[in-house]
Amino acid sequence: MPSLSLPSAPRTAWSLTPGSAGHEVQCRGIIAALGLEPVLKRVSPSAPWSWFAPWGPAQPDAAIVPPWPDLVVVSGRQAIPYARMIRRKAGGATFVLALQNPVVAPSTFDLVWVNDHDGVSGPNVISTLTSPNTLSAEGLAQGAAGFAPLWQDLPHPWTGVILGGASGAYRFNEDDARRLGAALARIAAQTGGSLLVTPSRRTGKEPLAAFRAALGNTPAWVWDGETGANPYFGILGAAGNFVVTCDSVNMLGEAAFTGKPIHAWRLEGGSPKFAAFHDGLIEKGAMRWLEPDANASQKPNSTATLAAWTYKPLNATAVIVEAVRAAFAARARGRGTAG
Repeated sequence: MPSLSLPSAPRTAWSLTPGSAGHEVQCRGIIAALGLEPVLKRVSPSAPWSWFAPWGPAQPDAAIVPPWPDLVVVSGRQAIPYARMIRRKAGGATFVLALQNPVVAPSTFDLVWVNDHDGVSGPNVISTLTSPNTLSAEGLAQGAAGFAPLWQDLPHPWTGVILGGASGAYRFNEDDARRLGAALARIAAQTGGSLLVTPSRRTGKEPLAAFRAALGNTPAWVWDGETGANPYFGILGAAGNFVVTCDSVNMLGEAAFTGKPIHAWRLEGGSPKFAAFHDGLIEKGAMRWLEPDANASQKPNSTATLAAWTYKPLNATAVIVEAVRAAFAARARGRGTAG
C-alpha cells in the first residue's frame, strides 16, 4: 500500500484548549502567524474523564470529529487527551503541536513548545524564554492609532503601566497598589511625562482604585477594565517604555516583543520558575528592576527611575512557527508531498 501523501505546509488548523484565554491566545497566535484562520475547539470534559487528564482517554465530544485538520495546536491539560486521540485516529495525517508542558511524554506529539524555565527537553521539544502571542507590529501600530485621540493631550514621554494582580505565587492588595501608584507619581513628576495604565483580569477593583488615588494629579489615562475597548495593544504600541508588575510571564513577555525598556515592579512572593524567567529577561537586556529608593544604584540590574536602553525584541511566535514549517516540510518529504 503506498504511503500517505502529506502537505508541505498546513492548510487547515484547530486551536484545541479548555477555553481559557491564556491557552487560547497562544494557539491562535501560532495559527495566525502561519497565515491560517484558526477553528476554535473548546473542550470541557466531565468526571471521570477530567480526573485522568492528561493521561486518560478523551470523553466523546460531538465537536471533535472528522474531517481532521492538517494541524492541531493544543494547550491545556484537559485538552491533551483529545489531541492524542486525533493524532491516533488521523493515522499521522494531522500534525499535533503541544504548547506548554503537556506532562505526558513529548514523543506523544509531533512537536512540543515550552518555556525555558519549564525544564522539559527532547528531540522534538523547542523552548524559548517568552511565550507565543497574537502580537504583530502592524497590530500594535493600529492599536496605537485607534487610541491616539484619547491620549493626544497627555504630555510626553508616555509610559505604559501594565498591572497584574494576586495569584498563587504573588500578592497584590490595596497597600501594594498604593505604593506602586505613589512611586509612579513621583517618577512621572521627574520625567514630566504621562502614564497609560491598563489593569489585568486579576488586578481587582479595590487595588485599582487605590492605585488611581495614589497617582493624585499625575497626568494619566487609566482604563477601568470595563468601559470601551481594551487599550492593551494600543498601550504596547504607543508607549515609549513600560512599568510592568512582575507576576505574569505573558505580560512581561508581550512587553518584550516591542523591544522597548521594561521596568519590572517587584511584588511580594515569587517562585524559582519566576526567578529564572526574570533572570532570563535581564540577561536578554529587556528588563531591569524599578527600585525607587536611595539604594537602587547599589542593587544589580536595577534603576531608581525610568531609563532608556535598547535590545533585540523577543518573538517566541516566530521561532515556533519556523520550527512548525520545518517539521511539516521534513515530514512531507519523508512520506510524499501533496499539493
